This record gives sequence, structure tokens and C-alpha cells, in this order.
Amino acid sequence: MPSPAELAWLIPVLPLAGACLVGLGLISFNRTINRLRKPVALLLISCVGAAAVLSYAVLAQQLAGAGATEVLFNWASAGTFTLEMGFRVDALGAVMLALVTTIALLVMVYSDGYMAHDKGYVRFFTYLALFSSSMLGLVISPNLLEIYVFWELVGMCSYLLVGFWYDRDGAANAAQKAFVVNRVGDFGLLLGILGLFWATGSFGFEQIGSRLQEAIASGSVSTGVAVLLCLLVFMGPMAKSAQFPLHVWLPDAMEGPTPISALIHAATMVAAGVFLVARLQPVYLPFPQVQLFIAVIGTITLVLGASIALTQMDLKKGLAYSTVSQLGYMMLAMGCGAPVAGMFHLVTHAFFKAMLFLGSGSVIHAMEEVVGHEPVLAQDMRLMGGLRRWMPVTSTTFFIGCLAISGIPPLAGFWSKDEILGQAFGSFPLLWVAGFVTAGMTAFYMFRLYFLTFEGEFRGNDSALQTQLLAAAGKAGDDHGDGHGHSHAEHPHESGWQMAMPLAVLAVPSVLVGLLGVPWNSRFGFLLDPHEAAEVAEHFSWGEFLPLAGASVTISVVGISVAVLAYALRKLDLGAAVAGRFPALNAFLANKWYLDDINDKVFVQGSRKLARSVLEVDSKVVDGVVNLTGLVTLGSGEGLKYFETGRAQFYALIVFGGVIALVVLFGALG
Repeated sequence: MPSPAELAWLIPVLPLAGACLVGLGLISFNRTINRLRKPVALLLISCVGAAAVLSYAVLAQQLAGAGATEVLFNWASAGTFTLEMGFRVDALGAVMLALVTTIALLVMVYSDGYMAHDKGYVRFFTYLALFSSSMLGLVISPNLLEIYVFWELVGMCSYLLVGFWYDRDGAANAAQKAFVVNRVGDFGLLLGILGLFWATGSFGFEQIGSRLQEAIASGSVSTGVAVLLCLLVFMGPMAKSAQFPLHVWLPDAMEGPTPISALIHAATMVAAGVFLVARLQPVYLPFPQVQLFIAVIGTITLVLGASIALTQMDLKKGLAYSTVSQLGYMMLAMGCGAPVAGMFHLVTHAFFKAMLFLGSGSVIHAMEEVVGHEPVLAQDMRLMGGLRRWMPVTSTTFFIGCLAISGIPPLAGFWSKDEILGQAFGSFPLLWVAGFVTAGMTAFYMFRLYFLTFEGEFRGNDSALQTQLLAAAGKAGDDHGDGHGHSHAEHPHESGWQMAMPLAVLAVPSVLVGLLGVPWNSRFGFLLDPHEAAEVAEHFSWGEFLPLAGASVTISVVGISVAVLAYALRKLDLGAAVAGRFPALNAFLANKWYLDDINDKVFVQGSRKLARSVLEVDSKVVDGVVNLTGLVTLGSGEGLKYFETGRAQFYALIVFGGVIALVVLFGALG
């Protein structure tokens, strides 16, 4: 009987088969398939569930000490050139398979409640299954070329899901923005892959790493070229994992349905970039310049995301910038040469961030009962408050998520984030300072979100505030929500079991999974890299661990305390104080570092100006030459027609005159 690793190819194929079957049904029998909402959902959830069971079996096999399994076949060949495809299962891949299938399965169950009344219910589940399949295919890819294929499929699915409500201008624009920004990174990735193949003759991760060093040693490739190729490949993860300056698409992706936000921000699209950098460690590690670049980009990103999150009033966008910041921590770990720490934070973050996003979806779903289906109102925290009394499951799980991401022990986020900060302290102390300060900012803005949403008095029935927010967003204030100009309920209600159950399930690993990575005996580390984990455990010192961990917890507690004073006890009007004393800083953060404005002016308006200039050249120069040629031909034809008299003597006279003219010309030249 085949082992689970040998059947790993079924993990992406099962959701793909379900998505293709339903997709063909939608094309051929649209009305019939759309009426079969529950059977279709059950089919696709079963496909992802079966993939999850197989993923757990693969992970269990790796935990038992099994080695890597790689199955390849010749996909194309020409002369001595062969191109191999197949699948690869190792410890890193097994962890990602289990993570992706778990989050995808819970998101699909949640979506049954969240999208219950949406007319695109069946199409949404089909996209979810296809998205999950694409990410799973990327995880088991054995080489860079196959990863690139699934990389583009993940990008296509994210475009479809972010723009799922394509009849809304915001969703359509967000999907286009995500597509264009990711194309920039993917172009660099493609150039880097082709360049590495030129330099090494291979697409395999380990082969590229070893052969690139051999090429540098032999002088056939310079160190500068090798570094450039590594940085080009890194452009792909910069876009997918929303690193500065290619992060601008991720907050706008909130225009898609909330379950998609949870899936993209937790375990699929943004995780793909971090996963690829971890896969490419054999290529990156010999180049300290590349490692430093990755660490610096990660540090800028973590500071940027946290600083912008401080001013957000949209619940989902606050969480989105939080994701940007946490992805910066993961890249900082990769740049410090600690891929295990980065992957550990990816895993812990996936659980509590999925829970936070699904919790925000539960809040928004409940707020729509009061303010209608206008996102400007349903997602604005200024209309929330006091939801804890009506939504105990959502509020409790959201509180757990806030504690976890803030780095409060013994929850998951403490262990993974502290490990990253410890690595940064040893490698780049200046970058550690930035990460340390950002940890305090993270605790502050997360509890700011919690207190504005769940504590205090409920503000959702304030019609004057609703009108003000709609006016600020450029929308009419007299007829919003469901189009009838009135509210549905006086206060929100807890979501149904389909939405509450995934929150409760995700709360468990958000609390406990970090204990698998305690530095003195990291089971996670022993799974991914036994030698490194053994070395860390051997050199572990409480004298080094406690001061750093204590400082990290202290600054998180300070951040939480400031949030309590400002938003729970209302003892400090922090927003007015900052805006009054530092208006330029407040405007800088509120305008998202002006990066969207810069992109609009330089790239959007700049490309339009360039296009207009090219159009001018085309119309005046190119068309002018063509039109002039036509006019000369027409004019000469009109003039020459008078010489066609039909008299042979006249033609002979012209020939004689031409000969005389040529003789005179050549005589003058001679």
C-alpha cells in the first residue's frame, strides 16, 4: 500500500477535481447548479476535508522521522535538455500542507454561514476550492519552474476572489490593483528564475544553491550577478507577501468577502512568499548582502504596517495592516538566517490571524443587521462598541487573538515573535530595536481595535454619525443599507454555528501551538531543521532568554495599558492629542505614508502621460509620414496623368530630354 507521502499528489488534485466539476456544471447548467447550493458546498468541503486528512497523515509520517519524498517525471526534453515535474514532500512542505488545508476547511465551513444569502454562493465555493488547490500545488512543487506555474494560479484566484463582487467599483479596482502590483513582482521573479537557470542549468532548490557557488568559484558567474539574480527572485515574495513598497495591494484586498481576507492573510497568498524564501535558503544563505536586504525590507515593512494601523477606523483594514506588519517580522527572520523562526511565526500567525479576520466578519455580519449592507458603516469601528454583551463567542475569541498577536505568554504569538526578536538581536541589533518598538505598537493598535469594537456603549444607532460617515465617504446619507432607508434591528446578534464554530476551533491552536516551539525544546524546530534546533537547545541560556523575553512582554503590556487608558477608560484622548501636537505625523500615517499618492502620481498618472505622448508621436509623426507619402503619390499621379497623350513622338521627346539631362548631370559631376 502506498505511503501518505507517495499519495501527496492527491492533496491539490482533490480540491481541483471538485472545482472543475462544479465549474463545468456552472458553465453548462448554470441555473440548476446554482439551485444545488448545499450539495455543492458539501462536495467541495468534502474534497478539501479529504485533502486535509491526507495532509495530516503526511505530517504524522514526517513527525515519525520519515525523510523527504520526491517523485519526478520528464515533462519535456530536447537533446540533452530535460525538464522534470512532479512533487516533493518534506518537513517544511508537510507543515504547510496541514496548515493550508486546516485553514481552508474552516474558512469554507464559515463561508456557508457568511455567504448564505449571496447569489454567487456556488461560484464563491468553486473559487475557494480552486484557490486552495493552487496553494497546495505550490507547496509540493519540487522546483522553481513548477512553483512559478502555481504561483500564477494563486494570483489568478486571488484576483477572482478579491473582485468577487465585481459589480462594486471598489472590489473591481482592488482586484485590478492586486493583479498589477503582483505582476511587477512576478516579472522580477520570472527574470530571476530564468537567470538562475542560465547560471546553473537547474530549477531545483539545492542544485541551484550548490551550482551557483561552483559557478562563482570558477569565475563563470560574478558575485554581483549572482546577488542580482537572487534579488530578482525575491521580488516575487516581496509582492505576494506584501513587503514594502509592493504592499499597497493588500489593504485594498479587503473589498472582497471577509472569508477571503482570512484565507489570503493567514495561510495562502501572503504565506506563499515567505514559504518561497524559506525554500530558497540554500540559494540565499551564502550571500550576506541578500540576507541584509531581506532583513531591511522586512523591518521597514513591519514598522510601516504597524504605524498605519494606529490610525485605521475600518476594522478589516486595521487587521490588514497588522498582517503587513507581521509579514515583515517573518521576512526579518528570513534575513537573519533563521527560516525556522520565520516559518514558526507564519504558522502561529495563521491561526490567530484567521480567527481575527473571521471574528471581524462575524462582527460585520452582525452590524449589517443594524446599519444595512453599506461597508462604510458596517466596518467602521466608530459605529460599534459594546458588542461583547451580544456576541460572547466572537468577543472572547477576538480577545484571545489580540493577546496572541500582542505577544503575551503563554499564547502562540509570544513564542514565535520572541524567537524572531532574539535572532534579530544577535544578527542586526538596530533592526531588533525597530522590531521591539513595533511589538509595543502592535499591542496598542490591536487592543484599540478590541475596545472600540466590543467595549463601551453601542453607537450603531446614531443616525447623525451614520450620515456623517456616509458624507465623508461621498455617499448619499438618506437611503443606505438595504435600500429602504431603515435599520433591521436595534442591536447586533451572535452569528450562527457555522461561523462561531471555526472561531472556537481556531482559538485552541492560537493558545497552545506556540508551546511546540519553546526554545529549550522546540519540537517545531526539530521537525524542520534538527541540527539547528539541537544547537539552539544546547546553547539555550535562561540568562539570555529572560531579559529579552521580559523586555518584549513589558513593551507589549505598556502598549495594552495605553490602549486601556485611551479607549477603555477614556482617560486619554490620544487621537486629538497626537493630531493637535503632531499634525504632520498624523496626516502622514492617516495617508498611509503617502505611498498610494506617490504611486498614483508617478506610475498611474506618469504612464498616462507617457501614453498621451506616444499617441501624439503616433498621430503626428507616424501618421504624418504615412499621410504625406499618400499625398505625394496622389499629387505625382495627378501631375503625370497629363503626360499620357498617346502620341509616340511625345514619348520619344521625353526620353530624349531625359537622356540629355543625364549626360549634362554626369558631365557636371565628372
